[in-house]
Formats: sequence, structure tokens, C-alpha cells
Amino acid sequence: MRYPKLRELIEAVKAVMKGPYTTSYPRKPHKPAKRFRGKPEYSNIGCIACGACALVCPARAIESRDNITKDNATRKMVLHLDECHYCGQCSALCTTKDDDPPGVQHTTEFDLAGFDREAMVSTTDEKELALCEVCGDVITAKAHLAWIVKRLGPLAYSNPTLFLSSLKEMGLADDIFSAAKDYVLRSDRIKILCSDCRRKATIERY
Repeated sequence: MRYPKLRELIEAVKAVMKGPYTTSYPRKPHKPAKRFRGKPEYSNIGCIACGACALVCPARAIESRDNITKDNATRKMVLHLDECHYCGQCSALCTTKDDDPPGVQHTTEFDLAGFDREAMVSTTDEKELALCEVCGDVITAKAHLAWIVKRLGPLAYSNPTLFLSSLKEMGLADDIFSAAKDYVLRSDRIKILCSDCRRKATIERY
């Protein structure tokens, strides 16, 4: 039998004197490192329901649930923790990651075992959707449009969809649209339109 090396003996003596390197979990709560990627959680204030996190999730653990009825159109972001790999792509590529608070971020919570898969989710409140005024397709969440308007500033007024969506929030869009019918030559473009209908109104009809 080989004798242990001197370095290993020194480490053994240190361990006896200082105690084990590992924590006493589960007897004592474990405090993870500051940048630990634990449970990802949405922020109802920061999330704009743009769906970017669902697009970049390699595990397909995030879904955007659109609920469109005759009277209402909403979207809820749902992150399934039982399928999450905790890779950090959702928080790293979140549209509002530089905002305070960001749309989604990792917490230090890691003890997430459970028996009810339906309860192992992180969700947002329902966000109202903006629909195309011609075909009725979903454009994006209204909170997403408002975020773009805020980031672009005065440049947002060059885009009718952004311009009108901000005016609708202030209750002024109906007055602008009625005036455009009488005085604007291309009044068919002064609408909230999806990309396909915007192209048809701009290129195919003229």
C-alpha cells in the first residue's frame, strides 16, 4: 500500500482543523453564490410579453399562450420549471434585460422538487395584444409596442403602427384616423397593421 503524498496529508490536516469544505445542507440552508442560476422568474412589471425568451429557449420550456376572443386578446408567458435546463438564455437574451426590473431573471432558489407539475411554472399576468386592423393577426403585445416607442423616442412617429398604438393609449387615435380619412392621400396606411398588410398597403396597391 502506497503512503499518501505530503500534499494530501496537509489537506487532510486542514480539513480536520477547519471542518469540511461542503455545506451542511439540508440541515442548514445553503446560500448560493451571487451569480448562481437558480429558479427563473418573470417580472410582471418588466416583462413586455415579446416572446423572445420562448424563441431562444433550447429546452422549449417556455411558451406564450395567446387567448384571443371576440372581446379580448391577451398573452401570458409560461415557463415550465420541470423542463428548464437553467442555461440562462432567457435572461441573457431578454429584450428588457437592461431595464429595472428585467422581464425574466434567475433567482438563487434551487430546491424546486415537487410532485405537481402543474404548479412548477413561472408565469406573467395576461398582457393585452395588438391585432392587425385588417386581417386580425397578432402583431405583438401592446406593452412591447410601448417599450419600442419609449426606446425610439421621436423616431417612433415615422411608423404608423407605433404612432397609433401610443395614441390609442392616450385615447386620441380615433380623432387622428377620422381626420386622416379626409386629408391624407394614403389614409389606408394610417392603421395598426401587421407586416404583411403593411407591405400590401404600401407596395402592392401602388
